[in-house]
Amino acid sequence: MAISGFRALLRWSKWSKKEWAIAVISFAFIVSVFSFLSDSWHAEDAGINHTFDLNPANDPDLVDLSLLQNAKAKGALCLDGSLPGYHFQKGFGSGNRNWVLHIEGGGWCDSVSSCSLRKMTPLGSSAYMDRRVRFSGILSSDASKNPDFYNWNKIKIRYCDGASFASHPEDETKNGNRLYFRGQLIWEALMEELLSVGLSNARQALLSGCSAGGLATLIHCDDFRELLPKDATVKCLADAGFFLDEKDVWGNHTMRSFYHDVFNLQNTAKSLSKDCTATEEPSKCLFPQEIIKHISTPLFLVNPAYDFWQIQNVLVPNPLHPAGAWEKCRLNIHKCDHAQLEILQGFRDSLLKALKDFKHSKEGGLFVNSCFIHCQTWMSETWHSPNSPRINKKTIAEAVGDWYFKRNSVKLIDCPFPCNPTCIHMDFS
Repeated sequence: MAISGFRALLRWSKWSKKEWAIAVISFAFIVSVFSFLSDSWHAEDAGINHTFDLNPANDPDLVDLSLLQNAKAKGALCLDGSLPGYHFQKGFGSGNRNWVLHIEGGGWCDSVSSCSLRKMTPLGSSAYMDRRVRFSGILSSDASKNPDFYNWNKIKIRYCDGASFASHPEDETKNGNRLYFRGQLIWEALMEELLSVGLSNARQALLSGCSAGGLATLIHCDDFRELLPKDATVKCLADAGFFLDEKDVWGNHTMRSFYHDVFNLQNTAKSLSKDCTATEEPSKCLFPQEIIKHISTPLFLVNPAYDFWQIQNVLVPNPLHPAGAWEKCRLNIHKCDHAQLEILQGFRDSLLKALKDFKHSKEGGLFVNSCFIHCQTWMSETWHSPNSPRINKKTIAEAVGDWYFKRNSVKLIDCPFPCNPTCIHMDFS
């Protein structure tokens, strides 16, 4: 045991900075998945999550959870009926009237059974949410890690409705199960509370989100703009939220079918563009390719061309890979054979085709890198650090800052895998 441990340490000591970055991000991802699966074990005593906090109490990057005080009166409840929450770190100096909001990700639930499981996790109940979370990436208060937004008022919005804050309470008792589909009401109650604590006086604001939170950002982008002063600079940033309506490798529209079920179960139509739902099959209006056609607020899209979540859930859904032919490739892009890489390049082509019109948007911004990763704005390692992914020598933070402050027009699209040596590629194998 001691010898094997010593050998492991020797291997770690020889890792490059890039390998350490991959390990850190992989560890964070695994911890988040583990938390998702294991938090239901910590539901005793008033529903508070009893986990050991090894971080010092005065760490400025650890921010307390606030529950929405007006939520109950407005019926704005998580899937299990608990109060929704957010984390708020006050801005300072020149940033005291500027705001950056970040909506966390976490997928969706498309059935009574999956929503019933979800309501026993932090993604469906505030009873299981960590009482403090670390702000990093776009929410960091360190100027060296977040040069343009470090001193802004920063909000992390917790996600607990299962439909990207677009669910509506029309038929909540399903097969005897009580589920609260209140995402739109949560959004409205949250905005009301934030406006009352200073957002209504914002000079500059950026609504952002990752994954399902990126989709929520797209859905509510124009709503957010309408709530703020007309003379404020208001923009939106969706990270890894551009989910494609693509057939999987067996020719099935798996993601389309999934969104159709989410749409019908959680009654999301009222939160989507009426122009879209009037002309398209309504559930298709959950896809970003349709949503962005109707957004008038300036928008920036950060998306990896080889988004591992989409590869694992849209292109090669887990139940469908016979004899494990895709298993290694799904977990590590470096283990894809030539034929599989050709299919992944086709998936990249579909993303770029879906963005064809947006690329010509005067006020839009793009950062599409060739990394096997998912969200990249929530961690300093991928947002802005010496080892962050770059396109044309720019980190994501630099690109977003250039776009937001109109320092440069930003439409950065990477060359195909494996051309970019700065990429951080996740390895789940």
